[in-house]
Amino acid sequence: MTLTTKTATELQKLLHNREVSVKEVTEDALKQVAKLDGQVQAFLTVTEEAALSKAEQLDNAPMENRGPLFGLPIGIKDNIVTKGVTTTCASKMLENFVPVYDATVVEKINDAGMISIGKLNMDEFAMGSTTERSAFKTTRNPWNLETVPGGSSGGSAAAVAAGEIPFALGTDTGGSVRQPAAFCGIVGMKPTYGRVSRHGLVAFASSLDQIGPLTRTVEDNALLLQAIAGIDRHDSSSSDKAVENYSAGLTGDLKGMKIAVPKEYLGEGVAEDVKAAVRKALNVMESLGATWEEVTLPHSKYASPTYYAIATAEASSNLARFDGIRYGYRPEGVTNLDEIYTRSRAEGFGEEVKKRIFYGTYALSADHHEDLYVKAQKVRALIAQDFATLFDKYDLIVGPTSATTAYKIGGVVHDPITLYANDLLTVPVNLAGIPALSVPCGFADGLPIGLQFIGNHFDEMTIYKAAHAYEQATDFHKQTPSIGEGNE
Repeated sequence: MTLTTKTATELQKLLHNREVSVKEVTEDALKQVAKLDGQVQAFLTVTEEAALSKAEQLDNAPMENRGPLFGLPIGIKDNIVTKGVTTTCASKMLENFVPVYDATVVEKINDAGMISIGKLNMDEFAMGSTTERSAFKTTRNPWNLETVPGGSSGGSAAAVAAGEIPFALGTDTGGSVRQPAAFCGIVGMKPTYGRVSRHGLVAFASSLDQIGPLTRTVEDNALLLQAIAGIDRHDSSSSDKAVENYSAGLTGDLKGMKIAVPKEYLGEGVAEDVKAAVRKALNVMESLGATWEEVTLPHSKYASPTYYAIATAEASSNLARFDGIRYGYRPEGVTNLDEIYTRSRAEGFGEEVKKRIFYGTYALSADHHEDLYVKAQKVRALIAQDFATLFDKYDLIVGPTSATTAYKIGGVVHDPITLYANDLLTVPVNLAGIPALSVPCGFADGLPIGLQFIGNHFDEMTIYKAAHAYEQATDFHKQTPSIGEGNE
């Protein structure tokens, strides 16, 4: 076992007892990146010199000033801006963009004493679910290098699963933290909208995007969310609701907890081995004192078209700023303003990004605004109301995170029922703005299966309590891909 596969509590004990130094923990992470990332392809930028320099400084800090994440390595998804470090969004458009400030979440992890190892690969501008749409490289799933790690936070999930780093930040617009967490067999949280500041996040869809932590265990996830959560004067959508001590609620007791299981989540399009793993997980939670009932989310069937109408419309608006004038890609040999605009965007954006801009522009056009964007917002309200109705009676909603396990790189899922099921499981959470967490709950053909816990607004505490109790009653989180075996 390497240092990077230990939990935060284990690492802090080693640091407190001076069995290892912060520099040694950092060096171990860099060693694992050097050893494994040639296969995994998770990192776009590795900030070795800066990481080691900070580690040396932190080793001089008094023990009484050290928090639970002090001196621990972390990777940052490459759509979160980092001062002095290239932030590309995995796009040719921003290939050479170096921000002059840190995102609020980066400031917060710095305040916690964490050490950034570098920037992680993603689908271009977070538009995708496999990390194959990066302009620079294709990240691979550590459990099977021929399969995708999920997306768009695939680099973040793969790096943690491979044991390169113990913590990573990702972003979730329609499932992009939870789905790669499920595919890679780790823990991924999409917090309540407004729980974590979006200041410094390069926007895809502003009313849906949320930064979230990816870790190996539920407790580590709770510690990282607690570090990055809270109100921010730079983000008017951030909430002033007090941040709870999430790790303090990990009691392992589920007695009296009422769980809803939507029949839609175990319906057509969801693989049988995924359904079986979820049912076994429900049995485990029953044994821990919880009860569950089958329910329905009647408007969830409209989630996919609603999501794509809203997300592409917001993307069209947000990406209008990338025009080759102030920053970003600008082609050589342009002779006039129109040519700068058209060639910069045509050559700087990838096909998926351009496709979504086209769709979004269409949805916002005068002829279609009422029929598409406005109607989608009305359906969004109905989807949110469905969740609110269930939370009047139940503590949590539970189901699979993804309809299948990870699929082959280059393999396109043509089955419309499976595609529909995947959207059904993740995007309603973003439309409603509520929190959800994925934890590993089994394997099929050697690939992880994810279990999703969905909670009410700002009730991350209940999610973490239930997920931690389940995690401790099973051993799926202890299993690691063979790519990381034998590393000393």
